Amino acid sequence: MLTHLSIKNFALIDSLQVEFDKGLTIITGETGAGKSILLGGLALILGKRADLSSLKDTTRKCVIEAEFAVKKYNLKTFFETNDLDYDHQTIIRREILPSGKSRAFVNDVPVRLDVLNALGDQLIDIHSQQQTLQLTDNQFQFQVIDTLANVSEEVEVYQALLKTYQITQKELQKTRNEQAALEKEHDYNMFLLKELEEAKLESLVLADLETQYERLNNAEDIKTNLGASEQMLSDEQVGILNLLSELQVTTGKLSSIAPEFESLAERVKSSYIELDDIYNEIMNLEGEVEFNPEQLEEISAKLQKIFDLQKKHTVQSIEELLAIQAELSEKAQVSESIEDVILAKEKELSIHSKQLTAFAKSIHKKRIEGIPTLTQQLENMLATLGMPNARFDIKIQRTDQFYSNGMDDLQFLFAANKGGNFNELKKAASGGELSRVMLCIKAILSKYMQLPTIMFDEIDTGVSGEVANKMAKIMQNMGKTMQVFSITHLPQIAAKGKQHFKVYKQDINEITTTHLKQLKDDERVLEIAQMLSGAKISDSALANAKELLNS
Repeated sequence: MLTHLSIKNFALIDSLQVEFDKGLTIITGETGAGKSILLGGLALILGKRADLSSLKDTTRKCVIEAEFAVKKYNLKTFFETNDLDYDHQTIIRREILPSGKSRAFVNDVPVRLDVLNALGDQLIDIHSQQQTLQLTDNQFQFQVIDTLANVSEEVEVYQALLKTYQITQKELQKTRNEQAALEKEHDYNMFLLKELEEAKLESLVLADLETQYERLNNAEDIKTNLGASEQMLSDEQVGILNLLSELQVTTGKLSSIAPEFESLAERVKSSYIELDDIYNEIMNLEGEVEFNPEQLEEISAKLQKIFDLQKKHTVQSIEELLAIQAELSEKAQVSESIEDVILAKEKELSIHSKQLTAFAKSIHKKRIEGIPTLTQQLENMLATLGMPNARFDIKIQRTDQFYSNGMDDLQFLFAANKGGNFNELKKAASGGELSRVMLCIKAILSKYMQLPTIMFDEIDTGVSGEVANKMAKIMQNMGKTMQVFSITHLPQIAAKGKQHFKVYKQDINEITTTHLKQLKDDERVLEIAQMLSGAKISDSALANAKELLNS
């Protein structure tokens, strides 16, 4: 419920502060007084886009603030989902800066316009001639029937199941696409895998292979150099070991002469032992070196295979080749097991389909049962609004398609006159008739669910007399369970309001401004009398106004 509205520097409004109450609130004023400006301000609160033309004074920012009592609307989940601070008394503020930029806040938390728009839809329903076209929207027609048939909760469960069904459908299609891609690549992948497996990469170390290759490929040079080294160490005439042996004898003699030569003799002895050990190792290594062309060819082939695979797969190491081998192996396993995955998904989809069908069947049955109640209430109410021959033919047909709200096709047909053919609402009803149908639907819905605040913008266009009085009574009854605003030119409707506000223009210092004033009892009499007789108020008009207010 809208409890407070503040508008500053918007269009012709300099500053406006107003409190609203529950029930039916009437807004009147001469044509051009600024009622549309008030609606424009509310539209900004509901998320409509704004521009600099909204500013009265383009050097100051425009601020529109509205306070709502939201306790009955079950909006906590919405606030949590959108990271907003919840309060039973929620304040929405919209600011338009002189730069043209716009900002929106809910309880002082900045929000995007799409969030504000979604919240606004649940707080205020501004009903205009354009909004009447909603009547012809299939989804709105379903919403009306579902409310009367009391299946809204079942439809919500159905929609949750449908979401799961659609997710499973997408997963199944994705898996089938993967299967097709795998089958297309399967033979080539298996060839690559076999090629890598045959290389037995797990047991190979590239550095070791390269070392073995170098030893075998250079066996002759190795043997030649080892032989030369052995010769230098063991030659009888000039071999290093023979010379060191002689050196040992001479240093040994010195050590026996004087103690200070003992260290020198020990060092020579140590050198001899080290070189003798080197000599023995050279002899062993020389014995191990052999020419093996077969082994050389085998290792060369292994190295070439590794290099070819690295080039083929654009990698630099055996580890990377093993990773590719593992990936190809996994693909092979997936390719072999993907059929099981598809079968499991198809089974899951079948279960969801049966659940959806069961819910859709129950929803269909209740919709069929609820249609007579809706039809009777609509026709009875329209009869009181000057449409005694209005008839509805609402048809629901089961299909085999899963739609967003069930498996039904809906035809919402209407005939305004006796003997007239049934046709779609938009073809069978005039603008004024559509307005009355919408009023009746909103009135019926208000009995079954908590509707947001509704603002009727001249819904009474084209009616008068007793029909206007009946229309006013309907809005007054709606006001017993919800907040209703009516912008009207008809005195019969204006008299039924719990509150009455007048929109008027005022020229001060050659500047026109729009104001909104709540009328007291005597002011209401004058306003309604003026609506009855014009600018010159007669005694009979005053008496008639008092009678309307007391009826």
